[in-house]
Amino acid sequence: MPSKGCGKNHSLIVFDVEGVVLPKRRYLLLEASKRLGIHEIFLIITLGFLYEVGVVSLEFALRRIYKLFKGVVLDESFQTFREIPIIPGALEVFQTLRRRGYRMALLSSGLPTLFVEDLAKRLGAEYAFGLGIEIVDGRLTGEIFGDIIKPSGKAIILKNLLNDQGLSHDGCVVVADDRNNLSILPLCDKSIGYNADFIFTIKCDYVVKGSLQEILPYIDPDLRKEQFTISSHVEPFRETIHIGSFLIPIVCKYLKVDAHLLGILILLVTVVYVASEFVRLRGIKFPLFSTITSKAVIGEENWSFATSPVFFALGIVLSLLIFPIPIGYASIAVLTLGDGSATIFGKKFGRTVLPFNKSKRLEGTLLGFFSAFLGTLIFVDPVKGFIAAAVGMLVECVPSPINDNISIPILSGLVIML
Repeated sequence: MPSKGCGKNHSLIVFDVEGVVLPKRRYLLLEASKRLGIHEIFLIITLGFLYEVGVVSLEFALRRIYKLFKGVVLDESFQTFREIPIIPGALEVFQTLRRRGYRMALLSSGLPTLFVEDLAKRLGAEYAFGLGIEIVDGRLTGEIFGDIIKPSGKAIILKNLLNDQGLSHDGCVVVADDRNNLSILPLCDKSIGYNADFIFTIKCDYVVKGSLQEILPYIDPDLRKEQFTISSHVEPFRETIHIGSFLIPIVCKYLKVDAHLLGILILLVTVVYVASEFVRLRGIKFPLFSTITSKAVIGEENWSFATSPVFFALGIVLSLLIFPIPIGYASIAVLTLGDGSATIFGKKFGRTVLPFNKSKRLEGTLLGFFSAFLGTLIFVDPVKGFIAAAVGMLVECVPSPINDNISIPILSGLVIML
């Protein structure tokens, strides 16, 4: 996809903070784990989920979350914030852009301005904006305010910034990860989704997953991608687990292992994994699980809850428990062989970007289809296998709010039944 040009001398790069520069929602959850009970932590997670699926507004969720921190000492809260690690590669990205003459701004709807300003100093960004918090006698009252928590608040702030600093909309770039930043897009010449949700993936110009440094060539074509792509053993390890899970239906079929019993066992292991993640985030190692997780997490997952294994396990469990044999086995084949092959081949050899999902490559989807089709032939007839593989890869490449580790096997299994 051709890059849009941008002049460096007066160009502004706008970064969303949580999910791009800092691990997503890490501050509130870390703060909550230190000061709140299980009920309050569950409420925060629930409000975050309701916002993600569009049931409540960001302002509604944030006002109720911050009320839970009424009475917290500001200095202690700030110290908690300082404990949060910056996303790997972020410092190098900011240094590179600064050397190239770009100006940078940090915008956060979830963090106080005081905290965002501190982060901007550490990164070398010129501008910083966050929400306002009411402080009385050095303690939070739980009240928040400011334009940035409004539905189009970030657009208001960016428009004022561009006007006040005499900066042009031409060459302005936004790097963000979720729909809360959609209002900024008309004010920017270029938009980059970094590990973006399905809505921002559809709306933005480019999509990057993995290292934050891979956004640089899209901002400045003079910065070649090869200079900043970080080689890693993590992706092959993850995809080996993903594709290797095809052994589950093979074991069930040929070793006569009870599918329901195995599904329940995988579910129990998943519950233990969830507990291990909460322990890991507190800096405590959990036997075996912490070792495996440390080799499989990527980027932000090093410091936030790694949810991908949970969704992947649930996709397999649901296939084993709700579908009759051999349909459940075929749906697992589509998930493991199809999705896994599409990811590996698309990243390595993909050149044709799908217009409706800029994070996917046509070459990866096609190989994923053939791999899934061949895998299903062990369990179902060619017609059913062909349809299941086609539906699974369609689900894999279309942006959706539902994690594809769940939607791929469920929809693949349903079409076989129908």
